Amino acid sequence: MNGLNHKQRGHDKLSRIPVKVVSSKPLPKPEWLRVKLQQPEKIAQLKSQLRASKLTTVCEEASCPNLYECFSKGTATFMIMGDKCTRRCSFCDVAHGRPDPLDPNEPTALADNIAKLKLSYVVITSVDRDDLKDGGASHFVACIEAIRARTPSCQIETLVPDFRGRQQKALVKLIKAPPDVMNHNIETVPRLYTQARPGSDFQASLNFLQSFKQACPEIPTKSGMMLGLGETEDEVIQVLHALRKHNVDRLTLGQYLQPSQHHFPVAKYITPETFAYLKTQAEKMGFSHVASGPLVRSSYHADLQNAGEQVS
Repeated sequence: MNGLNHKQRGHDKLSRIPVKVVSSKPLPKPEWLRVKLQQPEKIAQLKSQLRASKLTTVCEEASCPNLYECFSKGTATFMIMGDKCTRRCSFCDVAHGRPDPLDPNEPTALADNIAKLKLSYVVITSVDRDDLKDGGASHFVACIEAIRARTPSCQIETLVPDFRGRQQKALVKLIKAPPDVMNHNIETVPRLYTQARPGSDFQASLNFLQSFKQACPEIPTKSGMMLGLGETEDEVIQVLHALRKHNVDRLTLGQYLQPSQHHFPVAKYITPETFAYLKTQAEKMGFSHVASGPLVRSSYHADLQNAGEQVS
């Protein structure tokens, strides 16, 4: 690709490995994924505050290695609309099944506790709610409005599902009270959707991001991919081109980590050098901000991105 071989580019090639549902011999984690927990006593204090507020953060649920770094800077990612997803994606550790009814008090409780925690940047995400007529878009809007009424200075990024079959209804709601950043993860390459993201559609996700951008051109759009599922480098580059073609402004690239042996297996651990190379390629395509690295997650350094700072 681009007329260069592996040695000339100085990074490894992402391999195409047959997909398995369960891996009996998981790959050993490389050294660059071994992170020392910082200031555990302060993390415990933060978790205690969250337990008292009865709020769920994706930071905790996913055991994110960046938890303290983000919390200490006043950034957190909250999951709304319950803890049961109507999908069953093979890479995700969120419980699935029949969801509980929406809590009408959740937007107010979320806003009150964001104020108490003195957060300056929040990411709001959710489980898939295919049971709701608008996929939960109205609830996202209620949360945004409640936070802005309580803490006007707090910046809000929404990491939304694909609103399968309800995209137009969702867009009508979301453009009335848009966030500061609209994020929807494309997750992986089209070839792996059937195994990794059943029930979702690659083109529909691209169309959603583009439609929101057309309706709210001043709001940055953002998407992310997890690498190491068996995609090839060429496939990743093709997805990045597709995102830019659909007017996506910001990008995150991170290493997929298998939650358990029953989840989608890790096909390969991508080196930091490859992440650096992909960051360079993405910037050449015109992404305004790119966070690319083994430990990068969707909301990693999201506050810095919105402040206009470069992140890696």
